[in-house]
Amino acid sequence: MKLCLILMAGALASAADTKLVFEPAATEVKFTLDTTTHVVHGTFALKSGEVIFDPATGKASGQLVVDALSGQSGSGSRDGKMHKSVLESSKYTTVTFVPDRVEGSVAMSGTSKVQVHGKMNLHGADHELTIPVEVNMESGKATASSHFLVPFLKWGLKNPSMMFFKVNENVEIDIRGSAKIASGTKP
Repeated sequence: MKLCLILMAGALASAADTKLVFEPAATEVKFTLDTTTHVVHGTFALKSGEVIFDPATGKASGQLVVDALSGQSGSGSRDGKMHKSVLESSKYTTVTFVPDRVEGSVAMSGTSKVQVHGKMNLHGADHELTIPVEVNMESGKATASSHFLVPFLKWGLKNPSMMFFKVNENVEIDIRGSAKIASGTKP
């Protein structure tokens, strides 16, 4: 009888898990890189993304996949250097983030501010990262926005600086995404 109750409790907990399925066409991934001469703004495209989390425990899973080949800043020569020398996007075609936990409480209706911890795979290497996220959940839809820094030089990517042209060691990332809400999936 006790085992039966434990199994039923586990089934109820998994029914409460929440899955956010991001819509690539409705998701923006923007980057900003400060240099000695100007500020570079650009975008990447989301290929796919889903985050599954248990509101009771914070345990999370899923994956957000960004198309590294889609990166563009409005300058063909600069983008060519970014893809060939810095990102090596023909070899490392995606940038991924795999969440493992949500710190803070996500309201099933309204706006919440949480921290999402996980691993970002950039240039073939995993890096632990905690991302601040503002989530708004309403009527089967969610929006999520985040602003964070990626220390790409510290993480071993090539420094595109030369002579008097210097770049900041961090690139700023801004993400605003739209997702469908589903429930009942175990993280």
